[in-house]
Amino acid sequence: MTKRILGICVAMSVLMTTSAFAQRGERREPPKPEELVKRLDTDKDGKISKAEAEVAPRGRLKEHFDKIDANEDGFIEAKELEDFHNKIREKHRGNK
Repeated sequence: MTKRILGICVAMSVLMTTSAFAQRGERREPPKPEELVKRLDTDKDGKISKAEAEVAPRGRLKEHFDKIDANEDGFIEAKELEDFHNKIREKHRGNK
């Protein structure tokens, strides 16, 4: 009986471990521009300021802030994020 229970426990731990590794390998979709603005817009004015971009995780927004800010008003709006993302996507498709 104890061998059977031990066997079941080992099997379950193997299944849980492989499941965890499989989930890590999944590629997540990037957040939608509106979701990103909502998440990073700490003062709730509907856009991302340079200061808000400075504290954004991963630093890529801060890195590309001036390129994304197409109208050069010092803020990034969801439409600018979407346009920048589409431009990058098209650039990568052209290189394939």
